[in-house]
Amino acid sequence: MASAREVIPPPPTRIPDLDEDFSEGLSPERWVPSYLPHWTTPERAEARYRLVAAGIQLQIDADQPDWRPEDAPLRVSNLQTGTFSGPLGSRRGTHRHRDDRLLVRAETPQRLLFAPSRGRIEITLSASRDESCMTAGWLVGTEHLSADDSGEICIFEIDAEAIGETTHARTGVKAHHDPRTTTDMVELSVPLDAAESHTWTVIWGDGETVIGCEGLLLRRIPQAPDYPLFLMIDLFEIGPPTGTYPKTATIRRVRGWAG
Repeated sequence: MASAREVIPPPPTRIPDLDEDFSEGLSPERWVPSYLPHWTTPERAEARYRLVAAGIQLQIDADQPDWRPEDAPLRVSNLQTGTFSGPLGSRRGTHRHRDDRLLVRAETPQRLLFAPSRGRIEITLSASRDESCMTAGWLVGTEHLSADDSGEICIFEIDAEAIGETTHARTGVKAHHDPRTTTDMVELSVPLDAAESHTWTVIWGDGETVIGCEGLLLRRIPQAPDYPLFLMIDLFEIGPPTGTYPKTATIRRVRGWAG
């Protein structure tokens, strides 16, 4: 982790291109409540969520199906800012994150709802403490222009068991299939309880990615994808169903500036 004295730059003074507190519901002009729907079937990809006073609560329910049978046990509720896939049966599509011959099972239209190539995003949320859960925020290459445009900025991945007065979070860059990018992931000790409301920030462009939380610099990485990226915010349950349901994480606000 960077020195506690280091802070991230303040946000731009202009109005954000994306500013969502979910007080008016989930906008279909900004969000797709489905996790990578092209790699599976609609009912398996569909997010479970509930609008609450604080924002939007992602849920894993007791009767929720696994995202793909091949990945079981794995269940997920996700919001993302667009979709892209190739034709049915093809290997084209956003976030080819596995090497087991992912094929398009549900052709989805190209929707670039918010897909900046550079900019700043702030996510204010309360991560899940529920058993076997992980809360994550990613920027992933859309791949609609080129299959090489597949890199990922991992803003945070937080396992429920890693949350306490200090939280351990994974953060960095993943290359996936982008030959121009190098995977650079670390696990950091962040001096806060991620189950409480905190703001995570990513700033990327000009060959650099900056990641921070609550205004403090966590990482400065000397690389950045320079192609369109979708934002994804996820709640996963990893492993067999166990514990009390629903399992939840609450997204309170998302702000984004492109460019």
